[in-house]
Amino acid sequence: MGAVMTKLTLWNNIDLGMVARGAMKPEDVRMETVDALVDTGATQLVLPMDVCQRLGLSWLKPLGVRLADGKPQEVPHAGSIRISILGREMECSAAVMPAGTTRLIGQVQLEVLDLIVDARSREVRVNPEHPDGPMLYILAVA
Repeated sequence: MGAVMTKLTLWNNIDLGMVARGAMKPEDVRMETVDALVDTGATQLVLPMDVCQRLGLSWLKPLGVRLADGKPQEVPHAGSIRISILGREMECSAAVMPAGTTRLIGQVQLEVLDLIVDARSREVRVNPEHPDGPMLYILAVA
């Protein structure tokens, strides 16, 4: 499968919370729209350091990750982020790599937003079984 790219809109979720409480004007919310590689081999959202800094994200406990070359590494971890892909939104955090690194959308985001990758057209699409929104399955425990 060739590279699959899509638009990814990112907001500082803490800014959005401040707007909801009336402590910040909506036009002051830090946000950015970028092109991102959809990587079905990645688990987590990956953002370059410069994007995280422009969004003013909070720093969380570093993440232990295994890179594509198999090397384990500890990387910075940033949140709280609200993302939108094809009009579907979620809150998440991101593994942070050096400035200029390709932005990656991982399996977690695809699963939560109920998006599928069309290998033939090299596009991300809304799951046609749930066109009106993500359908999350919750295991009921008795």
